[in-house]
Amino acid sequence: MPVELRLPDGTVSTQPEGVTGLEAARAIGPGLARAAVAVSVDGHLLDMDRPITEGGNFRVITLDSQEGLDILRHSSAHVLAQAVLDLYDGATFAIGPPIEDGFYYDFEVGEPFTPDDLERIEGRMREIIEEDQPFQRVVMSREQALEVFSDHKFKVEIIEAVDPSEGARGEEVTAYRNDGFIDLCRGPHLPSTGRIPAMKLLRSSGAYWRGDENREQLQRIYGTAWASSEQLNQYLTRIEEAEKRDHRRLGPQLDLYSFPEELGSGLAVWHPKGGQLRKVIEDHSRRMHERFGFEFVFSPHLGKAELWETSGHLDFYEENMYPGMQRGDDPEYRVKPMNCPFHVLVYKSRGRSYRDLPLRLGELGGVYRYEKSGVVHGILRARGFTQDDSHTFCTGEQLQDELVLHLDFVLNWLRDFGFTEFEADLSTRPEKVMGTPQEWDLAERALAEALVTHGLDYRIAEGEAVFYGPKIDVHIRDAIGRRWQCSTIQLDFNLPERFELEYAAPGNVTERPYMIHCAKAGSMERFTGVLVEHYAGAFPMWLAPVQVSIVPVADRHEEYADQVAERLRDAELRVEVDKSGDTVGDKIRRALTDKHPAVLVLGDDDVAEGTVGLRLYGEDRDTRGVPLIEAANRLVEMARRPS
Repeated sequence: MPVELRLPDGTVSTQPEGVTGLEAARAIGPGLARAAVAVSVDGHLLDMDRPITEGGNFRVITLDSQEGLDILRHSSAHVLAQAVLDLYDGATFAIGPPIEDGFYYDFEVGEPFTPDDLERIEGRMREIIEEDQPFQRVVMSREQALEVFSDHKFKVEIIEAVDPSEGARGEEVTAYRNDGFIDLCRGPHLPSTGRIPAMKLLRSSGAYWRGDENREQLQRIYGTAWASSEQLNQYLTRIEEAEKRDHRRLGPQLDLYSFPEELGSGLAVWHPKGGQLRKVIEDHSRRMHERFGFEFVFSPHLGKAELWETSGHLDFYEENMYPGMQRGDDPEYRVKPMNCPFHVLVYKSRGRSYRDLPLRLGELGGVYRYEKSGVVHGILRARGFTQDDSHTFCTGEQLQDELVLHLDFVLNWLRDFGFTEFEADLSTRPEKVMGTPQEWDLAERALAEALVTHGLDYRIAEGEAVFYGPKIDVHIRDAIGRRWQCSTIQLDFNLPERFELEYAAPGNVTERPYMIHCAKAGSMERFTGVLVEHYAGAFPMWLAPVQVSIVPVADRHEEYADQVAERLRDAELRVEVDKSGDTVGDKIRRALTDKHPAVLVLGDDDVAEGTVGLRLYGEDRDTRGVPLIEAANRLVEMARRPS
């Protein structure tokens, strides 16, 4: 029976049943077939040599798509595993997925990999690529798979975890073989190893099996693969730039914060300049919350365990919470991982009417999460941090307008900090949920309409919402093109139900409010870390902890320097006077190394004429003899914060 394949342009290509992806692509065009690495039929990806037995929407996957890059990187991960098993007797392998911009594979070997090991492994990978070994899909029974992988305990564990009751999927195991190497995989893969155009191994690190620190310690090798050598080189340049921007290096270098060993993993102390930077960010957060109609609340850092039982955190989140504290017959207390239950208690503190809604509550609240040590990453993933949390309670009729308002807030917030490229994910209903189908339909539709209202490109993450409500995640691109997830707008059917929240609706009836969680920055620590890396520490003047550095040429100029500093501070500029005994050149270099936006150099002529020498960060030389009032006005204008 012929197979009808509907092409992206709407035309239909009729092919014989059992036609392979390669043959179907060749029927569209020989050039397309040569570039193809897989095909898609109704969203299902197939290898190029797989027979197509049913018609549907048909696409040819090439390396210029994200799907194609994922296939390339997954194939590269298999080649990495093949190379390691070739070179290291007794090595066994775990998993090796594609990830953003690359891939990794986890191994159990005798000793951690060294840079020399990576060079040797990469050399073997290049030999495998040069041999152009075909990837061949293999289907076997569970029993056969257990025998094939009997020497590799992690593969055995994966196979045994598949539920045999899941029909054909539970009874069959798919793997891919090239040359003498075989690996578990659902595929698809490139037609052959020779189709890998450009790859590079990057680094190795430790990793726990299944992310469980009580399980085996493995060695993870990271790599990257691209559609061309040019793209690979561009990526490696970005990686080099990212290392220069690493907030863990720049923060201490710029005297913003540090990570003392005595304090513990995932915790930072903020120095005066870092504290000033945070104050600027937090002040802007408060101004914007007021502008968008939020009221400020404050909550303690801990609460009775009973509160977290009611909220469900002890059932679903306890492994990320710090252990309880209890003395004698007193109730057990827990430090808070989230602010939400406290805001719920504010709502519940008195009766509410529909006339009180929407009620918008905001807080810069400190929270504590017992993150695994392996995922802690400076201030980007910390154990103690401050969330710019807000929770809104509204009626169903108000929901659409509230979501539009929240998204407007988020986008304005991100634009104020210099971000211009946005992407969004809309996570929709999973199989097991709280709330009615009608509530989910209303909420998902309202979120989608809010995205459309703002003209924001978005991807539907089908079934990826958590059980208590759909959400929008807003992603940004930084100065070197990296994607960061920053802001979240989350609907919640769980807490209003658990805490039995109500409001008096018209007609003398009671109804449950809708609850919206929204974090614009996410956490102040993480957002600050993103800003440090985005700007490489050279903040725009309104954000900079020190906006103006004043350099007197000699001791006799210090009195005038103090007068200039007072004048600028009166104009609400943040000023530092360098009265060290260093040379003028050293002082200027220090100010530029610290990335202060403006440097004023003061000498004899400046004292006599009421002028300054003005040098801005990024410029090669200063401008001499600038009248103080002119320089002050210019600096004030440069430091003007977003409205």
